[in-house]
Amino acid sequence: MAEELRICLPDPADVADLDAARTAIDTIDAALADLLARRAAMAGVVQRLKPVGGFAGRNPERERRIVAAMAERAPALGAERLARIMNAVIEAGLEVAEESATHASP
Repeated sequence: MAEELRICLPDPADVADLDAARTAIDTIDAALADLLARRAAMAGVVQRLKPVGGFAGRNPERERRIVAAMAERAPALGAERLARIMNAVIEAGLEVAEESATHASP
Protein backbone atom coordinates (compact mmCIF):
# COMPACT_ATOMS: atom_id res chain seq x y z
CA MET A 1 0.00 0.00 0.00
CA ALA A 2 1.33 3.44 -0.92
CA GLU A 3 2.09 5.81 1.89
CA GLU A 4 1.69 9.57 1.67
CA LEU A 5 4.19 11.99 3.17
CA ARG A 6 3.11 15.54 3.92
CA ILE A 7 4.97 18.21 5.80
CA CYS A 8 3.98 21.77 6.51
CA LEU A 9 6.90 24.17 6.39
CA PRO A 10 7.10 27.87 6.97
CA ASP A 11 8.62 30.16 4.36
CA PRO A 12 12.20 30.81 5.51
CA ALA A 13 11.58 34.54 5.06
CA ASP A 14 8.84 34.31 7.71
CA VAL A 15 10.99 32.61 10.38
CA ALA A 16 12.26 35.16 12.85
CA ASP A 17 13.59 33.13 15.78
CA LEU A 18 16.11 30.37 16.29
CA ASP A 19 13.71 27.88 17.89
CA ALA A 20 11.26 28.13 14.99
CA ALA A 21 14.08 27.70 12.48
CA ARG A 22 15.41 24.64 14.30
CA THR A 23 11.93 23.15 14.59
CA ALA A 24 11.47 23.55 10.83
CA ILE A 25 14.85 21.90 10.20
CA ASP A 26 13.93 19.01 12.53
CA THR A 27 10.70 18.51 10.58
CA ILE A 28 12.60 18.52 7.29
CA ASP A 29 15.21 16.10 8.67
CA ALA A 30 12.51 13.67 9.82
CA ALA A 31 10.85 13.75 6.39
CA LEU A 32 14.22 13.43 4.69
CA ALA A 33 15.05 10.34 6.78
CA ASP A 34 11.74 8.74 5.76
CA LEU A 35 12.38 9.59 2.10
CA LEU A 36 15.94 8.25 2.19
CA ALA A 37 14.78 4.99 3.77
CA ARG A 38 12.09 4.62 1.12
CA ARG A 39 14.59 5.42 -1.65
CA ALA A 40 17.01 2.81 -0.31
CA ALA A 41 14.21 0.24 -0.30
CA MET A 42 13.33 1.11 -3.91
CA ALA A 43 17.00 0.88 -4.84
CA GLY A 44 16.91 -2.67 -3.50
CA VAL A 45 13.99 -3.45 -5.80
CA VAL A 46 15.91 -1.99 -8.75
CA GLN A 47 18.97 -4.07 -7.87
CA ARG A 48 16.87 -7.21 -7.74
CA LEU A 49 15.29 -6.47 -11.15
CA LYS A 50 18.45 -5.39 -13.02
CA PRO A 51 20.49 -7.97 -14.93
CA VAL A 52 23.68 -6.55 -13.34
CA GLY A 53 23.15 -5.15 -9.89
CA GLY A 54 25.22 -3.52 -7.21
CA PHE A 55 27.94 -0.98 -7.80
CA ALA A 56 28.83 -2.63 -11.15
CA GLY A 57 25.31 -1.94 -12.41
CA ARG A 58 25.37 1.82 -11.83
CA ASN A 59 24.10 3.90 -14.73
CA PRO A 60 26.08 7.16 -14.93
CA GLU A 61 23.77 8.65 -17.57
CA ARG A 62 20.69 8.04 -15.41
CA GLU A 63 22.51 9.52 -12.41
CA ARG A 64 23.33 12.65 -14.47
CA ARG A 65 19.65 12.98 -15.44
CA ILE A 66 18.60 12.64 -11.79
CA VAL A 67 21.05 15.37 -10.76
CA ALA A 68 19.98 17.66 -13.62
CA ALA A 69 16.31 17.28 -12.68
CA MET A 70 17.10 17.98 -9.03
CA ALA A 71 19.18 21.03 -9.98
CA GLU A 72 16.15 22.43 -11.80
CA ARG A 73 14.06 22.01 -8.65
CA ALA A 74 16.79 23.29 -6.31
CA PRO A 75 18.95 25.70 -8.31
CA ALA A 76 20.47 27.24 -5.18
CA LEU A 77 22.16 23.92 -4.42
CA GLY A 78 23.67 23.64 -7.90
CA ALA A 79 24.37 20.56 -9.99
CA GLU A 80 27.88 19.97 -8.62
CA ARG A 81 26.75 19.96 -4.99
CA LEU A 82 23.69 17.85 -5.81
CA ALA A 83 25.90 15.36 -7.68
CA ARG A 84 27.94 14.85 -4.49
CA ILE A 85 24.80 14.50 -2.39
CA MET A 86 23.16 12.05 -4.78
CA ASN A 87 26.36 10.02 -5.14
CA ALA A 88 26.30 9.50 -1.35
CA VAL A 89 22.56 8.68 -1.42
CA ILE A 90 22.98 6.20 -4.30
CA GLU A 91 25.98 4.50 -2.69
CA ALA A 92 24.17 4.20 0.64
CA GLY A 93 21.16 2.68 -1.12
CA LEU A 94 23.39 0.17 -2.90
CA GLU A 95 25.08 -0.74 0.38
CA VAL A 96 21.70 -1.32 2.05
CA ALA A 97 20.57 -3.44 -0.92
CA GLU A 98 23.73 -5.55 -0.76
CA GLU A 99 23.38 -6.02 3.01
CA SER A 100 19.73 -7.02 2.60
CA ALA A 101 20.60 -9.48 -0.16
CA THR A 102 23.41 -10.98 1.95
CA HIS A 103 21.14 -11.41 4.97
CA ALA A 104 18.33 -12.86 2.84
CA SER A 105 20.58 -15.48 1.20
CA PRO A 106 20.47 -18.95 2.77
